[in-house]
Amino acid sequence: MAGEAELRLRERLAKLRSLSLPGGTRLTDELERLERQLERMTQEPSGEEIWRSVELARHQDRPYTLDYVSRIFDDFLELHGDRGRADDAAIVAGLARLDGRTVAIVGQQKGRDIKERTSRNFGMPYPEGYRKAIRTMELADRFGFPLFTFVDTPGAYPGVAAEQHGQGGAIARSQATMVRLGVPTVATVIGEGGSGGAIAIAVADRVLMSENAIYSVISPEGCASILWRDASQAQKAAAAFKPDAAHCLELGVIDAIVPEPPGGAQTDPDEAARLLGGSLREALGELEGVPQDELRRRRRAKFRALGVFA
Repeated sequence: MAGEAELRLRERLAKLRSLSLPGGTRLTDELERLERQLERMTQEPSGEEIWRSVELARHQDRPYTLDYVSRIFDDFLELHGDRGRADDAAIVAGLARLDGRTVAIVGQQKGRDIKERTSRNFGMPYPEGYRKAIRTMELADRFGFPLFTFVDTPGAYPGVAAEQHGQGGAIARSQATMVRLGVPTVATVIGEGGSGGAIAIAVADRVLMSENAIYSVISPEGCASILWRDASQAQKAAAAFKPDAAHCLELGVIDAIVPEPPGGAQTDPDEAARLLGGSLREALGELEGVPQDELRRRRRAKFRALGVFA
C-alpha cells in the first residue's frame, strides 16, 4: 500500500495536471519536480546508497549554512551572543533579505579547516548557541519576519561544560520557542541532522531535506556502538535505521526533498543554492497568508502526530 506521503504527492500531481495556466512554465517545472520526488520515493534505496548519503552529508566540500546564505539571501547581518554568557560560533544567526523581504536566519555552521572547525566546535552547539538562536527567533516573531533555519550538525556538544551550562534545557526551550512562533517557519536539513542538536532548530511549519542529507536520532557510529559494541559497523546500522531523505519523507519526518546537482551539492554549490532557494520560496509561499493561530495549531498537530503508531 502506498504511504501517506506518496499519496499526498500523487494527489498534488493530479491537481496540477488538471490546471490550465497561460505560459505554464512554473507549472511545468513544479510537475517535473513532484514527479522526480515521487520516483525517488518509489525506488527503495539499497544499503550502499544509504551509506553514500551519509558520506555525502559529511563531505568536507559540501555547502554549509553561510555558503547557502551568501548565495540565496541579500544583506545578511549576523547577530552575536546570547546576551548572557558568550557567543557560540557553531550557531550563526541574523537578519537578511529574500526577494526584498526581511527574514530571520538561524543555522549550524561547520568549518573548512582545522582552525575554523575548532572555533566552530565542528558544528556542535553549546547552550549559548541555542540561546542565541532563541533570541533571533523571538526577534523574528516580534517584527513579523519569516524564519529560515538550516540544520547541519552531528549533534549538540555533549561535553561536561555544555551540560553544566544547561544543554538539555536550552534544546527544549529552543523547540518550545519554535512551537509558539506566529510567523512562517521553514527548516532545511542541509547536511547532518543529528539528534536533539538538530531538532532544536527544526520544529518548523515546513521541514525540507537536501537529497543527500541525513536526519536521525543518533549517528550510525553511535547506533553501531550500542547495538554491536563496534563503531565499525556503522554502515550496517545506517542500512537498518535509514537516515536518508527518501526514508525520512516516507516516515513523514520531513515534508519535501530538495534535489541536488548530480554527484552531490559539493560538485556545484551555485546550482545547489539555486535549487534550495526555489524550494525555500515555494515553502514560504504556501505559508503566507495563514493566520498566526492557525500556523501554531498546524505546527503543534504536525509534530504531535510524528511517531504515533496505530
